[in-house]
Parts: sequence; C-alpha cells; structure tokens
Amino acid sequence: MKKGALIALLLVPALAFAAGGQDSATGSAGKKVTLTVWESDKGPDEFIRQAGAAFTAKNPNIEIKYVHVELGDAAGQIALDGPAGVGPDLFAAPHDKLGELATGGHVLPSQNADALRRQVLGACSSALTFGGKMYGYPVSAETYALFYNKALVKENEVPKTWDEVAAFAKKYNAANPGKYGFIMDVGNAYYTIVFTTSDGNRLFGPTGTDTSSTNINSPKSIKGMQFFQNLRSVLNVPSADLTTSVADSAFASGTAAMHITGLWNVVPFKDAGVDFGVAPLPALPGDAKPAASFSGTRAMFVSAYSDYPNEAALFAQFLLSPEMQQLRFKITGALPAIATKVDSPYMGGFLAQLDYAFPMPSIPQMGAYWEAMNNASKNIWDGADIKKELDACNAAILGK
Repeated sequence: MKKGALIALLLVPALAFAAGGQDSATGSAGKKVTLTVWESDKGPDEFIRQAGAAFTAKNPNIEIKYVHVELGDAAGQIALDGPAGVGPDLFAAPHDKLGELATGGHVLPSQNADALRRQVLGACSSALTFGGKMYGYPVSAETYALFYNKALVKENEVPKTWDEVAAFAKKYNAANPGKYGFIMDVGNAYYTIVFTTSDGNRLFGPTGTDTSSTNINSPKSIKGMQFFQNLRSVLNVPSADLTTSVADSAFASGTAAMHITGLWNVVPFKDAGVDFGVAPLPALPGDAKPAASFSGTRAMFVSAYSDYPNEAALFAQFLLSPEMQQLRFKITGALPAIATKVDSPYMGGFLAQLDYAFPMPSIPQMGAYWEAMNNASKNIWDGADIKKELDACNAAILGK
C-alpha cells in the first residue's frame, strides 16, 4: 500500500462516477498507482484479479494488487495494519462490521453517495448507512434459504412451515436409518436468529439500532428457541457435531434431504452432483409468512489510511458496473448488489426470501453478538435452560 429459470431484473446503467477529477471511463494519465486490495480466497480472489485487469485496461496508470485477507478478519486487521501504514487501500468486509469500522475511524464515507444509493439494491444501501452517512460500496447481497434434494423431497412436499419440517424429518428418519430429513449448523447465530423473529421480533429493535435492548431474550425469542430446542427430537445430534462443514457435507453427499444455507453453496452442491431446489424458509409456529432471515451486504471499503482514496473509490465503483457484477456472479454465485440480469434456476428462492430478510445490525454492539449467540444456541440445542441462556446472551452483548 502506498499509504435453468431466468430471473430477469432491469439493467441499470453504470453510474457516472468521477473520483478526484478523474475520468471514470479512462482514468487519469497521472502517476503510476498501485492499489492494495484485501479479499477472501476461493472465488472472490479470482474476481478481484479479473476485475483488476479489466480496470487497469481502462486506467493504465492504476494497478490492482490482490492480498488474501479473509472477510471475517479484515475489520480487526485494518485497525492494526492501517495506522502502521501496511494496510490496504480497499478491503472487503461484511456490513455488520460497519459500526465498528466507522466509529474507529478506519473507513471513509462513500463518494457520490446519493447517486450510489440510486444504483444499488435498497437493502444494500440501508445496510451500509451508519449515523446518517453511507460507507463503502456493496459488491454482493446475501441471505440463506431452504435447500432441498429433489430426489428425496417432492416439489409438492417442500415444507412451508417448521412444523412440516419436523413432521417430514420424523417420517424420513424412520424410513432411512443413518440419514436426516433436515440438517443445519445449530451453533451458528447467523442461522439460529431465525427462531427469534416471529411476529416482527427483531434483534436491536425494528431498525437494528436500539442499544438499550437486544430483544434476544424477549418472550418471543424464548418461545422461538423452545421450538428450536424441540427440533433435537428429529435431529438427535450434539451441537459439536453439527457444524457448517458437517451440514454442508451431509447435504452434498445425499445424507440429508434439506439444509439451511446460502448462495455460496450453489456451485459446490452442483459440483457434487446434487439435483436440488431452493425455497424460502419455512414459517415459524403462529406465523403465516416465511421466517425472517439475516440479509448481508458484502462491501468494499476505502481505508481511511490510504494514500489513494480517490483511485480506490474509482475501482470500488467499477466493481458495481453490470459487467463486473455479472462476472462476480459467474465466479462466486453471489447475488448482485445492483439490479442486473443473471441466469440461475436457484435465484428465485433467494429473491423470495430476501422479501422477508432484514439487514444484520451494524451498530458496534453487534460485534459481541456472534460469540454470545453462538454459545447460547449450542447450549440450548444440547438441553440448557433457554431463558437463562438468552438472558446471559443479552448481558454479554450489552456488556452488563
């Protein structure tokens, strides 16, 4: 650093974006600049390399240097490497880290924010707004849904409610010893939040900004986690043996008929030869609509420590062009952050679920949520007292 079915959405023109007086199409003819970009591997890395080459072809004086830093590690690492002058100019991070990044002074506000909001999906612009300002440039959106193996679950039998999931799994397990009608990572707060969302109950309130109460131990949350705990009767496996990798492997091998996961598993499951479909999440007891899931926005943030913030913003904006968003979808399977055209027999299920998803809160307190809720979820699955676990989770998140 120097400091199958076609889901056709309207194409939006690339946003006219001039950073620091540069021409957004050709770049400046100024001095040579190397931008260091942090991103994860296994797909996003290849996207950055290909996008970087395309960007440099338009802006010959700007070179893109990819450095592997995992998405979940970037927020912590920028706080150390940025001030030391060895960090990136641009880095990928999930939007729920925004509060931490913004209050820490590690990222710069988005350039041309009003135009950017008009270009990207509304869920993405909302997710990247903190304290009335927009930060970062969304490169993909995500949520999760119900994956089902078409060889094991008939299309007209895909459960619409969690009660139907439990009934199917009970019947399926009895007829198929050693296999599972349903599986998920029960110790992952990204997924288990689903069971706390009945009747509009939301983490940190309706807008995700209420720091006085998490709602994680509300009566609605307790009732939902009671149902979650009761699912142990149809998935009698300890939480320690129900990790994401275990659940993914079970579905990929045909050992599990249904699984809760996201777009990132479309390519691996296709490569494994599974004929699967994707449907919205089942409704919780008492609700008529699909259960609410977290929605996430993966963003590229311009480092506050960069010597080249305008050039970094220019590259980030380039990643939002229809061509680059389609390239990212082709390489990673990630849902585009703009309205653009993609071909996928699975996209309908995710788009339907997004109608019921809500952005992960991005306030600083969210940083404590993950470990606290992961632990509570594992303990509850393994039979612990639900109210005590959720009370402890609430206290840990709020620092009480």
